[in-house]
Amino acid sequence: MPATHHRTFDGEPSALLITGTVGVGKTSTADLLSGLLADAGVPHAVIDLDRLCQAWPPPDDDPFHQRLLLGNLRAVTTNYRSFGVRHLVLAGVAENAAERNAYQAALGMSLQVCRLTADLPTIHGRLRQRHEADHDTESLPWHLERAEELDLVLDRAAITDIAVDTTHLAPADVAATVLEATGWIRAQ
Repeated sequence: MPATHHRTFDGEPSALLITGTVGVGKTSTADLLSGLLADAGVPHAVIDLDRLCQAWPPPDDDPFHQRLLLGNLRAVTTNYRSFGVRHLVLAGVAENAAERNAYQAALGMSLQVCRLTADLPTIHGRLRQRHEADHDTESLPWHLERAEELDLVLDRAAITDIAVDTTHLAPADVAATVLEATGWIRAQ
């Protein structure tokens, strides 16, 4: 979609966390959303939260490296903001209100949470394709089990502002739906 003059930036600097279970399309949606924001002339950045905590070994009391993630998120946000970034699109998981609040505190700006969902057979199919393409069949059983487990955790957390079922939507349609729900751009 080429840049248009009938859309304008709307609102204060803010962030969007695209969350959901493994294999639901968080990173793909964030990347496609970035393209839509660029086309609309909205200064933004995309952050894959998994990359901000990818270090080994994790501490025994923090197996997902949450403290490292939050420290890096704080630093990266400050840097992006100093370069004029207005909106941050995060791809990752917040399992409860405390994690959502910790992300918002690290960001220093308002945070919306968009949960992507899909039915479990669709998720399992996506995971099988991804792991076969990556030649990573060894970790597939863990991811298949984690998909169902994490979906239940996210159901209980109830921290979603925007929900999009991706089961029957093309990735570009998912991104367009998410963008519309954010209120970051508006028609004039």
